Amino acid sequence: MKEPITSYVGLDIHKDSIAIAIAKAGRDAPQFIGTTVAQLAQVRKVLTRQKCTPSKTLVVYEAGPCGYGWARYLNTNGWRCEVISPAHVVRSAAGKAIKTDRRDALLLARESRAGNLTPIAVPDERDEAIRDLSRAREDAIAARLRARQQLKAMMLRHGRTYSGNAWTLAHERSLATVRFEHPAQQIAFDEYRQSVKDAHERCERLTQALREQCAGWRMGRVVEALMCLRGFDFIAAVTIIAELGDLNRFSHPRALMSYLGLVPSEHSSGNSRRQGAITRTGNRHARRILVESAWTYRYGAHVGREHQIRQQGQPKAIRDIAWKAQLRLTQRYRKLSLGRKMKATKVCVAVARELCGFIWDLARHVPVHQ
Repeated sequence: MKEPITSYVGLDIHKDSIAIAIAKAGRDAPQFIGTTVAQLAQVRKVLTRQKCTPSKTLVVYEAGPCGYGWARYLNTNGWRCEVISPAHVVRSAAGKAIKTDRRDALLLARESRAGNLTPIAVPDERDEAIRDLSRAREDAIAARLRARQQLKAMMLRHGRTYSGNAWTLAHERSLATVRFEHPAQQIAFDEYRQSVKDAHERCERLTQALREQCAGWRMGRVVEALMCLRGFDFIAAVTIIAELGDLNRFSHPRALMSYLGLVPSEHSSGNSRRQGAITRTGNRHARRILVESAWTYRYGAHVGREHQIRQQGQPKAIRDIAWKAQLRLTQRYRKLSLGRKMKATKVCVAVARELCGFIWDLARHVPVHQ
């Protein structure tokens, strides 16, 4: 049994400094300890100097660019540390007007003692490594898109448009025949082409590396099971699992939907109840993949050749869930778009929300090796 918490420590972590505040159990106001250098050992020394017992102390800090190394270090050394979701930290109007490291540290300590903070799941080093590789590929895709847009913009400025499908072999052959009269323009065009080529090769390298690294990943079987769903190729499946981690931590599909920000916002008072747009909280990478995958359910239910190949070797229970999802979601798409005349974007969000339930159900049937 865990010992009761007697000290609640709030850390406001930056690259070069850390502001530390402590709230003792009870109703006394939290105390600001001071600011120290951003070193793991130094934080541990400050907590020990303040007579904080590791087993009776809860340390919290907001998730941010400094990562999860602080939580891993403190937990490994016997301290209890949680990483807090910044979106769920309630700040007063005065707190928004005046924001300092001291105030942030005191707020975290006070709200931690009150139990008002929402901790997030801290991935282990293996899961975080796959997620970093997945996000590196996503950044490479965005860079390739920018490079292609820059090349097409130059072509458009000079009336050199291409009527066929862009970035195919035929398009590449067409680009190879483009010549400009002025040498400066030809140099610019060649540099744009080379930039597109380099960006594409970078995307291919990262995609291949992601496939190789996922072969021995502990969540690899979950990725393969997720690929049985319509609209989920390898990249979509690995992105979802890399961003969300072990889905068994969600007790109900509605918890997963809420975590991804796919539930409608609400402003209700008294007898009035008004729902608005989705909250868009949580992981935006996973939410984007879900909405993109939901577009595929605008067609009738069927299992194509590539989809059938992805389902080979999977248990019947997994394939049954995937087929049930197709029947349910394709019908749902038609009902909302044709019956209710909703916009396609809203329909996709609604389908993505229900798709979360089938993803959650699939993950329950696949054991995760620790």
